[in-house]
Amino acid sequence: MMNNSHSSATTLLDFSAWATEKQARIESVLNSTLPAANATPQKLHSAMRYSALEGGKRVRALLCYAASELCSTEVKVADTAACAVELIHAYSLVHDDMPCMDDDDLRRGKPSCHKQFDDATALLVGDALQSLAFEVLSQSNLCAETHHQISMLNILAKASGSTGMAGGQAIDLASVGKMLSQSDLEQMHQLKTGALIQAAVLLGGINGDKEKSAAISTYAKNIGLAFQVIDDILDVEADSSTLGKTAGKDADSNKPTYVSILGLADAKQHAQYLYNNAIEALIPFGESALRLRELAGFITQRRF
Repeated sequence: MMNNSHSSATTLLDFSAWATEKQARIESVLNSTLPAANATPQKLHSAMRYSALEGGKRVRALLCYAASELCSTEVKVADTAACAVELIHAYSLVHDDMPCMDDDDLRRGKPSCHKQFDDATALLVGDALQSLAFEVLSQSNLCAETHHQISMLNILAKASGSTGMAGGQAIDLASVGKMLSQSDLEQMHQLKTGALIQAAVLLGGINGDKEKSAAISTYAKNIGLAFQVIDDILDVEADSSTLGKTAGKDADSNKPTYVSILGLADAKQHAQYLYNNAIEALIPFGESALRLRELAGFITQRRF
């Protein structure tokens, strides 16, 4: 990460300016990492760029960068980790939107990959984006200490697989039309949404000591669940043009959500509870955890 002078300069920026700077940074990193659109096979590479670039708020990348500032992770490592997480996230969205999954035609305010191209291309786009994430994270000489890089690969693999994001999606698909308990719902979302958010924070903080690693893990677990609770609330309260995806889709699909289980008012109260837990985990680090605290507020107060 950032040396002390860089950290001091960054702290002087307000949150909006900091986030805008990091969003532009990850966009540039992704742009240079993804294959050129005119490289063979052109259709696949064009679809990869279509799906991964100009992508939403980049919350996972922002979390990665914020953790890297707290834990003094090198800039190159933070960039690579943020890039890998965003590639995995983009792959998951492409696959989630396909007819065999959530069957959604709109993503980030534009046609989903399978609608813009076709189902077969979308399937390959997801495969290729996932592979690219591990390619960039396994590049030689990324970390001064090899065990850090091996840990990063392990963190991202676990967060992406059957005991992480893919497993959460499997449970989600199997839960359509069922009334889950709150604990069952939280287990599902800890895997489907929370695992990758937690990975983003842990990858950014890979250089942290045990105390910081434990704290940011607690922070990430709570903020990952809060992210999903807010998503469920927005699915009810916001429209499609505001969300950039189809509003009301969960209710139409008869999926269990925090709103359907708790009710809207209690869902909002639960999001606040998770936010408070996340903030409490950061108390020992004072101002050095400023960006993580601000991101917790951004996630729980967002109105996309």
